[in-house]
Amino acid sequence: MGGLSTQNTSALALPGLQQNQGSAKTSGAESKPKKKICCACSETKKLRDECIVEHGEETCAKWIEAHRMCLRAEGFNV
Repeated sequence: MGGLSTQNTSALALPGLQQNQGSAKTSGAESKPKKKICCACSETKKLRDECIVEHGEETCAKWIEAHRMCLRAEGFNV
């Protein structure tokens, strides 16, 4: 009976493992960006780039940070 109990336990454990793997895949897909980084946040990217060209990087910190926040909201790790 000890052998049967072990087999039943492993059989019961497999569906649990499969469920955990499925939820891990789902949560991974949710955090994964839907777009490429070059195509995300085009509005903040444009404002950031224009500011840097016209005024220099030092004076555009708020636009740079706004673009980073937008990218993070899209799921990028920047």
